[in-house]
Amino acid sequence: MAVTAEDVRKGDAGAPMVRVRNVVKEFLAPEGGLFRAVDDVSFDIAPGEFVALTGQSGCGKTTLLRMLLGLVPASSGLLEASGRAVKGCDHKRAMVFQQAELLPWRSALANVELGLETKGVPRDERRRIARQCLALVGLAGAELRRPDQLSGGMRQRVGLARALAVDPDLLLMDEPFGALDAHTREGLQDELIHLHEEMKKTVVFVTHDLDEAVLLADRVLIMSPAGRMAEMIDIPIPRRRSDPERIRATPQFAELRYHIWQTMKRLESETRRPVGATA
Repeated sequence: MAVTAEDVRKGDAGAPMVRVRNVVKEFLAPEGGLFRAVDDVSFDIAPGEFVALTGQSGCGKTTLLRMLLGLVPASSGLLEASGRAVKGCDHKRAMVFQQAELLPWRSALANVELGLETKGVPRDERRRIARQCLALVGLAGAELRRPDQLSGGMRQRVGLARALAVDPDLLLMDEPFGALDAHTREGLQDELIHLHEEMKKTVVFVTHDLDEAVLLADRVLIMSPAGRMAEMIDIPIPRRRSDPERIRATPQFAELRYHIWQTMKRLESETRRPVGATA
């Protein structure tokens, strides 16, 4: 029987992997005062669920992701992951960045080992895990290459392997395929589908690409330009999504993408409407 996003959420007895309640993040504005980047956002994510965050540039997607990682604290509200309040970074949460951010003097293997080193994993064990993770992302045989000897897509694979190596409960991905050409991006999307279905990690994935959001996610969270949660859309495309090209060609895929696009256009229009204007 096919598994839907609703089945994923019902699969755990009421215990979410991620709980976000009334989260606000404010920064000092250059002209003085406070700028609210994220405004009163609340949602839950079930174990094993894949949620995509999308919205216009500047709507708070990456800020929300960094708060979930623990890189920046919330100004107010509650952030929980794995049943515990998020207070700083730990190995239960790992990030794949927009750029791979690899250490240029280290080989692919040594870059993947980095998080394991900070966990105190013995050398032989971390080498074994790092090789296994590189093979998992299709880089067996490239272990000793430095970042300048790798293509952009290969560097992103190393970044993904590095995140997977620490065996996180929550995998956070900040537009990891955004800087790649279309062919490489689609190949990595297909690989991520297979990895997610094999490893069952909980994933929060930031993207501007609406096709990517619909293809990958169980649900898509649309952020408004004001940093609020505008809508959470179910993607009722069954797992396993083993034929992405066929999925992309279906009317259901097109309808879901169009609904997200329409919602974003409406939000943009409402943001631009002058104060006091009527609908």
